[in-house]
Amino acid sequence: MVRVLATGTFDILHPGHVKYLSESRRLGDELFVIVARKDMVHHKPNPFLPEEQRLAMVEALGVVDHAVLGDVEDMFRPVHEIRPDIVTLGYNQHFDEEKLSEQLKRAGIHVRVVRINDYTQCKLCSTRAIIRRVQRASMTNK
Repeated sequence: MVRVLATGTFDILHPGHVKYLSESRRLGDELFVIVARKDMVHHKPNPFLPEEQRLAMVEALGVVDHAVLGDVEDMFRPVHEIRPDIVTLGYNQHFDEEKLSEQLKRAGIHVRVVRINDYTQCKLCSTRAIIRRVQRASMTNK
């Protein structure tokens, strides 16, 4: 059985998230998802939605077999517990595949890292695009 692990913030679910998770699921028999804790999100603004709500939304997706919150101190701790065969990255996630592979190996985790480059192209297929649309709409309605 091939176990696949996808990770992300998943703030304001959109078609890009669904595509990433669906493509990740196709690589194996079981899809685990780690939802990033607010305190571990350093590469972009803090999530709008609470982590428990983001977790519940990811858990509700049919392609996801198991979803967990990340660890607040060690991003590799849940990876050790899940023991995946493959870790997937979304097309726009900030990780470098080779560097992440090396970090995982140093942490004693031997997995294949795969970038999911197939993504859904639409005007509202990113959290940033959705936020911009809401901000413009709120300014227009004042």
